Amino acid sequence: MEDRKCRSSPTTWTIVILNLICILGVCPADGASAGADASSSLSTYVIEVRKPMDKHLATIEDLDTFYQSFLPATTAGSNQEQRMVHSYRHVLSGFAAKLTAEEAKAIGEKDGVLDVRPETVLSLHTTHTSQYLGLRRGVGLWEDSNYGKGVIIGLLDTGILPEHLSFSDEGVPPPPAKWKGRCNFNRTSCNNKLIGARSFTDSSSSAAPYDDEGHGTHTASTAAGAFVKDASVFGLANGTAVGIAPLAHLAVYKVCVLNGCSESGILAGFDAAIEDGVDVLSVSLGSKNPSQFPSDPIARGAFAATQKGIFVSCSAGNNGPSSNTVSNGAPWVLTVGASNTDRTIKATARLGNGQEFDGETLYQPRDFEPAQHPLAFSEQYGDYFPGKVNVLYGADNRVEQGREVKDAGGVAMILTNDPLLGYTTFADPHVLPAAHVSSVAGTEIKKYIKTASAPTAAILFKGTQFNGSFAPAVAYFSSRGPNSNSPGILKPDIIGPGLNILAGWISPIDNSKDKKRAFNVISGTSMSCPHLSGVVALLKSAHPDWSPAAIKSAIMTTAATSNAKGQPIMDEAHRPASIFATGAGHVNVSNAVDPGLIYDTELTDYIPYLCGLNYNDKNVSLIVGKEVSCSSIESIPDYQLNYPSITVDFVRLGTNVSVKRTVRNVGPANSRYKSVIEPIVGIGSIDVSPRELVFTKANETTSYTVKFTRKASPQAVTAQGAITWVSAQHSVRTAVAVLFKESGGL
Repeated sequence: MEDRKCRSSPTTWTIVILNLICILGVCPADGASAGADASSSLSTYVIEVRKPMDKHLATIEDLDTFYQSFLPATTAGSNQEQRMVHSYRHVLSGFAAKLTAEEAKAIGEKDGVLDVRPETVLSLHTTHTSQYLGLRRGVGLWEDSNYGKGVIIGLLDTGILPEHLSFSDEGVPPPPAKWKGRCNFNRTSCNNKLIGARSFTDSSSSAAPYDDEGHGTHTASTAAGAFVKDASVFGLANGTAVGIAPLAHLAVYKVCVLNGCSESGILAGFDAAIEDGVDVLSVSLGSKNPSQFPSDPIARGAFAATQKGIFVSCSAGNNGPSSNTVSNGAPWVLTVGASNTDRTIKATARLGNGQEFDGETLYQPRDFEPAQHPLAFSEQYGDYFPGKVNVLYGADNRVEQGREVKDAGGVAMILTNDPLLGYTTFADPHVLPAAHVSSVAGTEIKKYIKTASAPTAAILFKGTQFNGSFAPAVAYFSSRGPNSNSPGILKPDIIGPGLNILAGWISPIDNSKDKKRAFNVISGTSMSCPHLSGVVALLKSAHPDWSPAAIKSAIMTTAATSNAKGQPIMDEAHRPASIFATGAGHVNVSNAVDPGLIYDTELTDYIPYLCGLNYNDKNVSLIVGKEVSCSSIESIPDYQLNYPSITVDFVRLGTNVSVKRTVRNVGPANSRYKSVIEPIVGIGSIDVSPRELVFTKANETTSYTVKFTRKASPQAVTAQGAITWVSAQHSVRTAVAVLFKESGGL
């Protein structure tokens, strides 16, 4: 039951695991009760209570006793401790416990209880990418940031394989004095690189967070893996594997297992990371469907982390290319979509008539002769042809399909995309000669099969190739906006490498036995998220005084909007990608360290923003962690939040919309910026006031206003453009997304 975005591995046990752990396919339907106890009617509930004011409840033990007082009398004694799953200090005021439905109802009626809800289950949403992003030893951002030295990156994931060479601490100093975390591996497993490791997948907080899935090891090594020479899979994609912030520290919080990521564990992971003192949190998981912020554990946990100055980077989800699918849409997190890179692991299908179609595969045996073999199209799943090259649709169960073709006596396999996948192809670790080709190639191959009297094909392996002209392009699976929970906030924020990413793994997928050097190539926004988490660590090291909002602004306003050919970034169909697929654009590491101007957001700004979303006082109070009365403050609509992009929703706002933004000068003290307006189809006029921004000192702030007027009857559903502030040294691009009509047809 592999989801169409999932990846598989050639060994039987990893096929079973990977079919289930990918971002989109691991859990029950969102909103279902997650913690059901197989032997009883107990389920895990999250209980939020009014924050205690008693100073004597300062210790964890006292707080646990206070929380236990809310449990029903039927759980008294040792059973009470067994029922408690997690207690929280930072992320919210409350606890998680195993209860019957009747017990949960009784707790909800107690004085001081704010909310009782069954927990939900969320799902888990390299050798070249550091170089592809412009990171090189001794120069640029790596040098300016000292490779992320001193920054602590925390990951909420499936755990980690601590002995992997990617987690060597060579050259990594001891953790900073502020670090308060612990390592639940043995003494030799943790070091100056892996400084923290805890598990929150059950009630035992002392369990060692070994990675049984591979996902956590892959994301951790992507974000901050050490330099590992001669890394490859099957001898391909060979090079020095390294994370984006190779000298940063890692703290791993295991909150996910084979069948998903429980809400109670996610909240516990956030709570521990805040207590421990991490600087950046990388969260490659989320809901299949966008959740309202008050009931979204990632939005809730991330807000608490942001209050402590922790930057939270999240995956956008893998429900693309459909619109309105983006997850993790809260404005206080960086939401990351997925792009390809300029590296392909190429395999070419050569037809008997001489036509050639390039595709990809990670398995390229040297002893396979590129001879022509009979070619046949398998129209039904399981309908395979011995002695032939089998042509199949390639969206689902790609490696497993290859195994079945091989078992049926097939010589080789050509996987073709349906139109939805377009040109997005995967370098899978197949078990037989194969090529995964685009939907356009698939159409031509099927046409040839129907018209040729004796169709044949050969598979030609061409190894690792670089300089793909359409990179970066948005991967088909990357979730798209608009942001259904807050249409005035553009999501995703940014895209980064997430397709065919090579990074650390928990077990060799070739014939070697060296787990310390195991690597795998997998795909998803789970992979793009830690790339940006590493970039954030570099920026935080270079600018330790910048707030999370300032760092996000630097990333977004310096993003690239063109591919290697100088054309607009393309989508999976090689059409210009929508702003609701790319956000501000593709991360541009070299420029982000020196953005010129930044949009900053104070924590207090989120309160009028949340009130403007029409959340009631209780829900706003739960999110921000203190009592709020929306009637006593001046709320703002979401598009007026001081965000580093602008979204104009004429569907909600009418014909004329005015937007205000405030910027801070982090460039030269004496700077003058002129506005450059990128035309937007369907907009009658765009007026920026003032047209120039003048600064006379560092960290000076100033504001500007943009007035948008819609044409009488624009034909488009959406449009996009930008307002760019240009000085002698900097170009600060503010992406503008426009909604003219309901976006369901995007």
